[in-house]
Amino acid sequence: MSLQMKQRILLAVLLLTGFVLGRLVVRAFMNLLLGGTMFGGNFL
Repeated sequence: MSLQMKQRILLAVLLLTGFVLGRLVVRAFMNLLLGGTMFGGNFL
């Protein structure tokens, strides 16, 4: 595998990870503001 191909794969993985973490942070922030539980469970 060439170096350019490895760089493209690494960039794709980093972009995907960043997108998922960014969505999770936004969801956590909105849950904090709205007073909901993070993943829908009632754990009390």
